[in-house]
Amino acid sequence: MTATAGAASYDELAAVTQPRVVTELPGPRARAAVEADERVTSPSLPRAYAFVPARGAGAVLEDVDGNVFLDFNAGIAVCSTGHAHPAVVEAMTAQAQRLLHYSASDFYLPVYTAVCERLDELAPMSAPTRSFLCNSGTEGVEAAIKLARHHTRRQYVVGFLGSFHGRSYGSVSLTASSAKYHAGFGPMLPGVVHAPYAERTTSWVGLTDDDARTSYLEDVVFTRLAPPDEVAAVVVEPVLGEGGYVVPPAAWLRRLRALRELCDEHGILYVDDEVQAGMGRTGPVWAIEHYDGVEPDVLVSGKSLGGGLPLAAITARAEIMDAPEKGGLGGTFGGNPL
Repeated sequence: MTATAGAASYDELAAVTQPRVVTELPGPRARAAVEADERVTSPSLPRAYAFVPARGAGAVLEDVDGNVFLDFNAGIAVCSTGHAHPAVVEAMTAQAQRLLHYSASDFYLPVYTAVCERLDELAPMSAPTRSFLCNSGTEGVEAAIKLARHHTRRQYVVGFLGSFHGRSYGSVSLTASSAKYHAGFGPMLPGVVHAPYAERTTSWVGLTDDDARTSYLEDVVFTRLAPPDEVAAVVVEPVLGEGGYVVPPAAWLRRLRALRELCDEHGILYVDDEVQAGMGRTGPVWAIEHYDGVEPDVLVSGKSLGGGLPLAAITARAEIMDAPEKGGLGGTFGGNPL
């Protein structure tokens, strides 16, 4: 491996098993790229460190100076099949040569249908489902909020402290992992209420290890903040993402079952946000599959769903997805051929 970025073949780069650092970090080309970037891009972009990737192969990344690293980020949970997987690149190239874009919101695209059929096969629901494809996880959460409010004709949505659901207005209103995501952008979307997440004390949903009800929601949220017959949805990450990557304790299984029962009791939709936790990142295709018997009403997926290109989806029980009027959900690029 030389210091010249791009010198190695795909197979040679993919076969690397340990980092190879050939310049100081960041290298001269990386420093130049960072300086150029800082002159023209929004300072709101939260860059973690001065890493400037040039190529990827499998789990390996090469930067603009020829330094090689093992990528534990997977493109921030996107490239689950690895960087530039030959089968993925071949499929993208073949599709781009046939039809790069046409809007699925206005016309019929067989590839859109094929993705929705596959999502129906994989969905963690026993009943038939329908899907809506969009561009990103945050857009999927937005669509889930709209769908839940339209279907139930209710206004309130319950999220959890520590959760991350995106940064557009509806999803950032549900997000409660850091105050910086709200700073200067208020007021947030009205009708959003938060409860503590997966704590071992009674402050999450009021459960001790011997309890069987979600009394925080009943005793605090439903009693003091939002009556249950006005709550459209509860939105849950089965594994907490940006809020600390929290794998819930064992008692969470009982809590999720109690939450599912509470939603059924009050006609509230259970929305499972698997943008970060889904597509096999916790073992099964969906993290909620760790919790036998807990089925969501709506599933939000994204990130690695697109294999490196922007793609997200909401998958819902068919009778719920039948609720929106024509055009109520849509977009120019969501689920386009590529």
